[in-house]
Amino acid sequence: MIVSASRREADGLNETEEPTTPAAGGSAPEPEAAYSAAPVPATTPSAQGPLGRPRGIAFVILISIITLGIYNLYWVFKNFEEMKGHTGQGIGGVLALVIALLIHPVIWFVMPSEVGKMYRDDGRTGPMTGWTGLWILLPIVGWFVWTIKIQGALNRYWESKAVAA
Repeated sequence: MIVSASRREADGLNETEEPTTPAAGGSAPEPEAAYSAAPVPATTPSAQGPLGRPRGIAFVILISIITLGIYNLYWVFKNFEEMKGHTGQGIGGVLALVIALLIHPVIWFVMPSEVGKMYRDDGRTGPMTGWTGLWILLPIVGWFVWTIKIQGALNRYWESKAVAA
């Protein structure tokens, strides 16, 4: 440690002596562990942003079919945007839309994963995981089951939060 000559004189040290304690406070430095924050358990409710909007399940299915999937892209964007706005976590609407346009099957697994995580971060049991995306592989009815499960879980979450607020 290099100490200036004037500081050495003020501390009463000669040229070869080194200070043994910090010059400012005279006490030993505290270990860094004393200043680290305690880990937060995963079940602690996180800061909550604005609530999302419940949507009619039949409406989502019907309009998605009528618009040949265009509404479904909007629905994916909007749900991911609302989840990210509420929890501050997740991929958000823009990235979800890009994924939906380029490699849509990824959305089948990411959306239920984020819905389940939103429940778990709120201290509740998640109604689904990413594995819920496997429903989509069921011919003809798979997409309907998947959409009903996702939108139903989102509706229940948003409605429970609206009542609590």
